[in-house]
Amino acid sequence: EVQLQASGGGLVRTGGSLRLSCATSGFTSDDYAVAWFRQAPGKRREGLAAISLRDGQIFTSESVKGRFSISNENDKHLLYLIMNNLKDEDTAIYYCAAETTAMRDSAITVGAMFRRPDLITLWGQGTQVTVSS
Repeated sequence: EVQLQASGGGLVRTGGSLRLSCATSGFTSDDYAVAWFRQAPGKRREGLAAISLRDGQIFTSESVKGRFSISNENDKHLLYLIMNNLKDEDTAIYYCAAETTAMRDSAITVGAMFRRPDLITLWGQGTQVTVSS
């Protein structure tokens, strides 16, 4: 059974940095993409960044490109979301999620994840990030 657990959230000053972690377990192959999402009150869940475990391709949303980045440590089954120059509007609950890429192109899979997060079934619990001056 695939499990994901996000952690590392907290209160951070405007302009500060934070690193979120997503611990994964249960993957039986590398045919998965793992992505970070966030959801602010009253807003839809937004895809931020994703990585293909199979080929290491990284996908970053234009909305956070240049400030957020994703990385992983395959041997530790950990993925990270590194967030720099945080803004008040980055306040949200942050989630990691996974989708199989078996028999599919990673880019197509991630695109679908970002467009229709409601169809993703593998989610970790969220971690709250609050940015305030």
